[in-house]
Amino acid sequence: MQLRNLTSPSGRRRGLVALAIAAVAAVGIAGCTASPSADSTSSASGTPLTIGISLSLTGDFADPGKAAQRGYQLWAADVNAKGGILGRQVELKIVNDASSPDQVVTNYTNLITQDKVDIVFGPFSSLLTIPASRVAKRYGYSFIEPAGGGPKVFAQKLDNLFFVQPAPTTNGGDVFADYILSLPADQQPKTAAYLKLDDPFAAPIADNIQARFEAAGIETVYDQTYPSETADLTPVVSAMAATNPDVVIGGTQSLDAFGIVKAMIQLKSNPKWMFLSNGANSPVEFPDKVGAANTEGVFTSGDWYPGSTQPSSAAFIKSYAAMFGGDANSIDPTSAEAYSAGMLLEQVADKTGKVDNATIISTLHSGTWPTLVGDLSWDKYGVPQGEYLLTQWIGGKLVTVYPDASAQHAPMAPKPNWAG
Repeated sequence: MQLRNLTSPSGRRRGLVALAIAAVAAVGIAGCTASPSADSTSSASGTPLTIGISLSLTGDFADPGKAAQRGYQLWAADVNAKGGILGRQVELKIVNDASSPDQVVTNYTNLITQDKVDIVFGPFSSLLTIPASRVAKRYGYSFIEPAGGGPKVFAQKLDNLFFVQPAPTTNGGDVFADYILSLPADQQPKTAAYLKLDDPFAAPIADNIQARFEAAGIETVYDQTYPSETADLTPVVSAMAATNPDVVIGGTQSLDAFGIVKAMIQLKSNPKWMFLSNGANSPVEFPDKVGAANTEGVFTSGDWYPGSTQPSSAAFIKSYAAMFGGDANSIDPTSAEAYSAGMLLEQVADKTGKVDNATIISTLHSGTWPTLVGDLSWDKYGVPQGEYLLTQWIGGKLVTVYPDASAQHAPMAPKPNWAG
């Protein structure tokens, strides 16, 4: 999901760092050649298809930015091994935006006007996707983006934008609300606390859950929005812990999610249920940052997960392990989301015999498109029309627990005490 937009569904903005620009290129190995398109804007035999991407390789979004980089690079290697796109080998031009909205504008402007890339894919986070997508629109480029699904992204009403996650990131908590409200009335929480990062991706997720819980009679006993630059969340968590809520909902990005958990461990604040919109959805970062034993019972939501039954998932995992090492549980969902962006481009080319920006935009606006993160479709402004899955940390792994049709395990409640 980032959510992880969202939820896509992965990083947090805690102040802008000094700008640094680094170039990274990923070029796969050529395989057999497919027939090129007759469209002069789409292909020329032997001419690489260049895709420009700005990613946060340093700064506050560096961890998920690098996860997106791995996904893009893996897709490029895989598609090139199959002969490329319409006979053209894919070349990625990846530049560092240092997690800066200003730098991301400069990067996409340069990629389009100076480097003259054929296609652009999106960066990480709504914060960077918003200005980046405007640049793409200005120059008539399609904008397939895996990690920017906050409300302000879609409020731009851009017809060239396609968010590669099942639903807007603000809907990332809906499945948790569905689960809680599906419980018998006498088993539902009576009180709830809400911790919200002042971020266009994070806070609306908690806001949506809060509206539904309050409508169902679950009392709000604490509601706090904290600035993105907040370094120490202990005072916020301490005030929350004093209310002793049954359920804690965090509208978070990554670093603040880790900070909340660490503060709760220190204060021995242990609710019956706990949902974190982001941070907890990383199978790599979350146990590393808070301690593997302290993940147990924490809920989050997402799209791709290690046990995914999507037809392409097994091949993706095998290919990822071959290129980067590790196993399925070491793959960040952001990598699957970025890989899925490339899958969409492949499918447009296969369907139309073209890969120009106008064709990409018009083609993706109809039909349903299978990816690692589910079967995707969008409205005219790139809003995906599906839903996320509810996942929970059980036995040291993220598993799907709701809805029932997709569940690998029954939800665990109440949450075990922190291991400390």
